[in-house]
Amino acid sequence: MQITSRFTIAIHILVAIDYFKDMDRVNSEFLAGSTGVNPVIIRTVISRLREAGILNTQRGSSGANLTRPLSEITFYDIYRAVDSVDEQEGLFHFHEQPHPDCPVGGNIHTALDGKLDDIQQAMEERMKTITVQDVADDVLKAVREKSKEE
Repeated sequence: MQITSRFTIAIHILVAIDYFKDMDRVNSEFLAGSTGVNPVIIRTVISRLREAGILNTQRGSSGANLTRPLSEITFYDIYRAVDSVDEQEGLFHFHEQPHPDCPVGGNIHTALDGKLDDIQQAMEERMKTITVQDVADDVLKAVREKSKEE
C-alpha cells in the first residue's frame, strides 16, 4: 500500500472535475492537460476511482462526475482507491532478506515492524480527517488571491 503519484493525481482529478463541472467537458484529455500527466495514466486513475465508487464515467461528451460531494471524500478514500494494491505489503517495503545470523539482521523485524505499523496506522487515521474539499477550498482561495494580483 505504498503511496505513489497516483494519490496526488487522483486528488487533482477530483478537484478539477468539481471546479470545471459547469464550465467545460472534463474528460481524460482535459485532465491530462491540467495535471501534465499522460492520458493513459489519467484513465487508469479514473478507473480506480470509478471502481471505488468515487466517480461515474460515461464514454463520449459527458466525461466524469463525482458520486458524492468533495466534503465526503477523504484522503483515506483516495489512498485506498488508488494505492492499496497489496494489503499485505503495507506502506513501508521492508528489505527482503536481512541475514538471520547477524545480531541486527536477525532481530530487525522484531524491533521495527510494530513501529512501522504504528506510523502507518497514525497516517491512515489522519487521512480520514482531511477531505478533498479542503484541497478544493485552498485552490479556490489561491485562484482568488492570484486574480487580485493581476
